This record gives sequence, structure tokens and C-alpha cells, in this order.
Amino acid sequence: MTQLLHRAATYADIEALPPNLVGEILFGEFVTHTRPAPRHAVASAVLGAELGDAFQRGRTGPGGWVFMVEPELHLGPHIAVPDIAGWRRETLPALPETAWMETPPDWVCQVLSPATENYDRGPKRRIYAAAGVGHCWLIDPRPKILEAFTLNDGQWLLVAALRENEAVCVPPFDAISFSLGFLWPFDTRAGSAAPSQPQ
Repeated sequence: MTQLLHRAATYADIEALPPNLVGEILFGEFVTHTRPAPRHAVASAVLGAELGDAFQRGRTGPGGWVFMVEPELHLGPHIAVPDIAGWRRETLPALPETAWMETPPDWVCQVLSPATENYDRGPKRRIYAAAGVGHCWLIDPRPKILEAFTLNDGQWLLVAALRENEAVCVPPFDAISFSLGFLWPFDTRAGSAAPSQPQ
């Protein structure tokens, strides 16, 4: 469940949260939400593994990136927590000693849920654009879609809209291709293999 605190928010509000809640400060408003549901968590984990293998470890792709799950981004007056974020190594040559990141990522991904979709599509994308984040992916496990945006003159430009088991070969990760169906492994209609039945 997402909640808004209608007063000037401070970092102390985030520090006071119980561990089962994620807190953000978006345009001065304190937004909290629970940890993701299983469908959301699976899609996020599979995407992170696919991109990490190719672009962080460099085993199936060119490497050169660092990825983090749910990093706390301090972007000007805003505190935003994407589901996954990625930095090119030249953007982030070393990790900070703080518990948060002040260097804007080169790519963010939000996995949408009914409780967070309005914030992910609205204020958080505006914050990412103002910070100069070059690429933003929105994934919705319910209709099984991926929307990929590239920042163009301060505005988000939709460069791909994929669904179910279509091939993902999208900037900034267009050096590889993988099936979007990997993100929904329990749905055989999305191209995932059905579990084998015992003989």
C-alpha cells in the first residue's frame, strides 16, 4: 500500500520506517510502499540476472556496467528508489561510502504495481529526466509489457513497447537479445517452458 504524508518530509521520516517499507521523497511528499509482490519480485530478479550476466560480469555481453537493486538515489531534493538501476563504469568509477547514491544512474527500471504505477509513471520519471538519467524502462507483469524510454532534449521518448515473449534488444542494452517471456516464468503463454510432468 502506498501512502502520502502531507507535510514537509525529511530524511528522518525514511530512517524511522520499519524494514518492510520503502520510503521516498518525491517533490517534497513522503511516499511509502511495501516490498514487492512475488510476480513483481520475480520479474525484477530475472531482468537483473539477465543484464548482470551480460553487462556487469561480461560473460554473455560487453560488460562495463554496475547494477544495484533498490538503490536509494538522492537526486537534488528528491529521494527515489527504483527497482533496478545501472551505471556505466565511467559514470561510477568507485562506490561511495554513504548508504545512498548521489551519482545519477544511466538507466533505471521500475516494475509497476497498482500501488506505485502513478508515481513511477509520473513524478519519478520527471525526477529521473531532470537528473539526466538517459534511459528508463517500465515493466508491468500484469499485462506482461515492457516500455523503454530514452531521454531526448529533457523529454522521454518511447523507443520500444514489447509484450509477452517478444525479443528484448533495446538501448542501452541492445548488444544482446533475450525473451521478455523469461520475466514471467509461470505463464506458459508468454513463451516459458511448462514444467515437465512426472512419467
